[in-house]
Amino acid sequence: MMMLTARALRDLRHRLQPCGLSGAAAAVSQRVIRATSAAHLSRHSIAPSSSQFLLLNPVASVSTDMAQNGTSGQEAQEPVTPKLNSLSLTEYATNPSPPSQDPRQKAIDAGVPESFLLPNGYPDYLRLILTSRVYDVIEQTPLTHAVNLSNRLESQVFLKREDLLPVFSFKLRGAYNKMAHLSPQEKWKGVVACSAGNHAQGVAYSARKLKMPATITMPLGTPAIKHTNVSRLGGAVVLHGNDFDEAKAECARLAEAHGLTNIPPFDDPYVIAGQGTIGMEIVRQADLTKLEAVFCCVGGGGLIAGIGVYIKRIAPHVKIIGVETYDANAMVQSLKLGKRVTLKEVGLFADGAAVKTVGEETFRLASEVVDDVIMVTTDETCAAIKDVFNDTRSILEPAGALALAGLKKYVAQNPSSDAKRQLVATASGANMDFDRLRFVAERAAIGEKKEALLMVAIPERPGAFAALVKAVHPMSVTEFCYRYASPTEANVLIGISLNANTREHDLADLIHRLSKEGKTAVDISENETAKSHIRYLVGGRSKALNERVFAFEFPERQGALFKFLTTLQPGFNISLFHYRNHGGDIGKVLAGIQCPQGQEENLNSFLTELGYGYVEETNNPVFKMFMTEP
Repeated sequence: MMMLTARALRDLRHRLQPCGLSGAAAAVSQRVIRATSAAHLSRHSIAPSSSQFLLLNPVASVSTDMAQNGTSGQEAQEPVTPKLNSLSLTEYATNPSPPSQDPRQKAIDAGVPESFLLPNGYPDYLRLILTSRVYDVIEQTPLTHAVNLSNRLESQVFLKREDLLPVFSFKLRGAYNKMAHLSPQEKWKGVVACSAGNHAQGVAYSARKLKMPATITMPLGTPAIKHTNVSRLGGAVVLHGNDFDEAKAECARLAEAHGLTNIPPFDDPYVIAGQGTIGMEIVRQADLTKLEAVFCCVGGGGLIAGIGVYIKRIAPHVKIIGVETYDANAMVQSLKLGKRVTLKEVGLFADGAAVKTVGEETFRLASEVVDDVIMVTTDETCAAIKDVFNDTRSILEPAGALALAGLKKYVAQNPSSDAKRQLVATASGANMDFDRLRFVAERAAIGEKKEALLMVAIPERPGAFAALVKAVHPMSVTEFCYRYASPTEANVLIGISLNANTREHDLADLIHRLSKEGKTAVDISENETAKSHIRYLVGGRSKALNERVFAFEFPERQGALFKFLTTLQPGFNISLFHYRNHGGDIGKVLAGIQCPQGQEENLNSFLTELGYGYVEETNNPVFKMFMTEP
């Protein structure tokens, strides 16, 4: 069989990129690429025996689904970390790399010329941003005035539309800038990255534009839609390991074994400078005399470091404010302690910003340029997605809407009589899985403070329901869940529509009025178990002996449920199981397990060996009211 050189293989793949091939011709071309690729990779020993190697014919278009998780309470619940197998189910939730010592050597190792270093050895980011190669592949993104939101918040709100880039995310900027600055020899050898999200697509797209090979490592359980999207953009996908820690290790092995350049997602001078071009554009587009603050989502810190280092140099009066979720707040904790913190677990709803630890260089820059970091809830993030849709008819992914959620919270905490002050939120990405929209729509009303969930105890007698609805009037009922459980008392889960501006007063007044009528009402709008599970389970209470209840996070992949059920030891009976797919990498499960007396240690061992994050909900007041007999 004829063997192609690496250069010829790349040239062939490039010529076969979207050029109108269809039917048999396209199938033949794809088989040729696969065969020659396999032969070439076998000769160079790139594909490990324990991995699945995919090299698919690239086609255009991209859409990545996101993982779903996170609490909506003011303080995230601390999940139990399994000791034996804590899976890193998102690319940024991996174990951190060890820090380096010499800043000058680190910058030089990253490819920064000595002429671009400051006297202290750190990169001169202003020059790196001004000489960025980003505009070889993109055009300046618009700064869109959010008219409806501006009127509501009585401030001039603008959205920096990074969701309009070719891969629907700002990640393209950093990846392309890094790869464009590689030497000809490095480009010839190719690049490697560990990612299943926006970074992977940015690397694959950039490699296609620069006509260089790119290999992306992902865990074996990665949903097909994610590795298919990367393959369509021209990236060779290696599926390896059970989680991102193992995929990351394989990425490092490939880079070492074959001289490939590892493209980091955020902790690199050229990546940071690429993201910093967003700050350069904002300075051009906004009125600096009115611009008060720029809001950025924070994951590893590359975006806020790049934007902040430029804006603080040109317009130091402008505040740089980061936004994180309560259950993925590595930057908040790191800035508070003055050193990088590694979280034990992270919430995965906004998985594009779900990191265990921020980057070393990004943290150094953030410490100098970030004025504040605001934390938001899952529900507030969903409300921000809805706000963007109302103003632009575009749908952001959860991480892409974090900045706007933080902006809204900032306005609430810092009211101003100046209706002309300008606030900018980076709409950082729009790779939203369509299946997640149901969850976002359900939670947006609570996040907007336009809906409240109450559990109400009323007398079990004819006419009690009518009396409850009459007491609620003129508020609209959005949800009503009830089933007979006791001859004396009825427990009702009810959703109420509220005015966001008067929510606190109206809700307190309603609870007081119900109390005067002998009805006990409790606001459970911030109870995650109630919102994710109990509202769908109201239908009778049970007296299961020795029952303990746990909320699990299952990876959405084949065999996860089977593993749970088959690993469960004899003697443990499942007394409750509720699962609902919300279109992400992580599924939420509420499970009741009957644990006979004396078997507590065995149950704890099972939960540890299972390897999935969990929180015990046995004493959750909502569960006890609706699901268990007194």
